[in-house]
Amino acid sequence: MANPEHFERLFQGLDLWNAWKANNPDIKPDLSGMNLSEANLSRADLSQTDLSGANLSQANFKGANLSRVYFSEANLSEADLSQADLSGANLSGVNLSSANLSGTHLHDVNLSEANLSGANLAQTDLDGADLRGANLSRANLSNASLNKANLTQTDLSGANLRQASLKMADIREANFSQADLSGADFNGADLLAVRSF
Repeated sequence: MANPEHFERLFQGLDLWNAWKANNPDIKPDLSGMNLSEANLSRADLSQTDLSGANLSQANFKGANLSRVYFSEANLSEADLSQADLSGANLSGVNLSSANLSGTHLHDVNLSEANLSGANLAQTDLDGADLRGANLSRANLSNASLNKANLTQTDLSGANLRQASLKMADIREANFSQADLSGADFNGADLLAVRSF
């Protein structure tokens, strides 16, 4: 259940919100379940915020601090998360279909069972990310770094993986059917364990 005070503070303006966050580093804001679709939260400091179950579709998070945010079951479809810091965030089971995550820091992030179909992940750092069972069909992963990522049972059908780096990635039972793998680096990955190429 969202904290009404936190919701009110957010809509007093991002400058006031960011100042409040800076002065209260121990507070973990609760905006769970809120409807923030199409909200402009560019460059907002939302670190350690509970946004579980929130409607964040088409919201603008460009350049925002989203480190250690709890997004479980949130709707981030068509949201702009480009250049945001998502380090330590929990995105398990989240809807990120057609979202823009280009140039985003997703190192070691939990994206298991997430829906990333049609998402833009070009040049994104996904090293060590947990993508088990995620839907990345038709996603743009060109020049993305997926070194040591867990792609077990991940759907990458029709995805653009041109020049992507998948060194030492776990790709057991992954589906790469009709994916563009030109220039991709699978050094150290077990290609015999793939479900479909």
